[in-house]
Amino acid sequence: MAKNTPFPFASILFSIVLLLINSSNAMPSFNVQRYGARGDGRTDATKPFLTAWSLACRSRARAMVYIPRGTYLVRNIVFWGPCKNIITFKIDGTLVAPANYWSIGNSGYWILFAKVNRISVYGGTIDARGAGYWSCRKKGGHCPQGARSISFSWCNNVLLSGLTSYNSQNMHVTVHHSSNVRIQNIRIRAPSGSPNTDGIHIQSSSGVTISGGTIATGDDCIALSQGSRNIWIERVNCGPGHGISIGSLGDYANEEGVQNVTVTSSVFTKTQNGVRIKTWARPSRGFVRNVVYRNLIMRNVDNPVIIDQNYCPNGKGCPRQSSGVKISGVTFANIKGTSTTPIAMKLDCSGSNHCTGLRLQDIKLTYRRRSSTSYCRNVHGRASGVMVPRNCL
Repeated sequence: MAKNTPFPFASILFSIVLLLINSSNAMPSFNVQRYGARGDGRTDATKPFLTAWSLACRSRARAMVYIPRGTYLVRNIVFWGPCKNIITFKIDGTLVAPANYWSIGNSGYWILFAKVNRISVYGGTIDARGAGYWSCRKKGGHCPQGARSISFSWCNNVLLSGLTSYNSQNMHVTVHHSSNVRIQNIRIRAPSGSPNTDGIHIQSSSGVTISGGTIATGDDCIALSQGSRNIWIERVNCGPGHGISIGSLGDYANEEGVQNVTVTSSVFTKTQNGVRIKTWARPSRGFVRNVVYRNLIMRNVDNPVIIDQNYCPNGKGCPRQSSGVKISGVTFANIKGTSTTPIAMKLDCSGSNHCTGLRLQDIKLTYRRRSSTSYCRNVHGRASGVMVPRNCL
């Protein structure tokens, strides 16, 4: 398999699954209103949703859970699998969380699909009403852990298409311990000051494709954590937010690495970072390898290109230590635009595990209409083509 290209087998398999999903117009449809859901935004619809899901999941034929137009109040809800056949989850309405953030805040999730294979979630809007929770966090009060808005855990062959997510308490979309997942044409929005509201968070998952969409939030637009493998990200508009990040890695001495990642044809606007790799400055057996960032536009980004292997906030847990995460085979190619800080490219690697095999090609990042600068430490690689800022390898 060619490095950092779409994954042919997974794509073919996924296309077959979608063809099967769409090949029959006669699939049983389980409308949540039939089981008592009211689209008035006030009546608790959690039980009707679970009833519709249970019936669809037990169906031996391909089945649909349908949420018609209206606003539906739902509490923490888990859609458990495995199911007997392919499931389509079609949202034409809006799902809202209870106004009291404690109602969902202690479980860690709001809407969770668990151990479901061959599931397609289409359209609709979800609004977690996170403002009260963020306020609690900012005041340093006694707050729950916060809920992720929509999560896929231990799922395979997943499509999430056309969803709009507003105001997550915590992360908007999470993909954990899953494979062959496609997220497309998604819209995510939360205020720039909302804490820890990652747009999409991936961990211990492989074969994930994110294509098309706009993410404006208070933390990373997309975050790739330990065990993210074979990831393809394209045509994403990111900002405001903290950019597209790998990490933080090195939380634990023994953790899975991140490999085979491509981020391409995307735009970053007024973000804290553009593309970032971040690791804790402490021992770890983790790694980052075979990563390509290419064809990217930066518009007034604080740190357009950054590797930070000396992450140690407040000097707690890692003073005077060195990151054990090994970074190798990272390419930055055709990255252009503007930086709001003089150092547009910062490559600050581990003193005990230098970054190796880095490649810089055709970089043009300016600061206040002038050339920006670069910073390199413990980095080995090569540069070619136009280099603004000047190559520091």
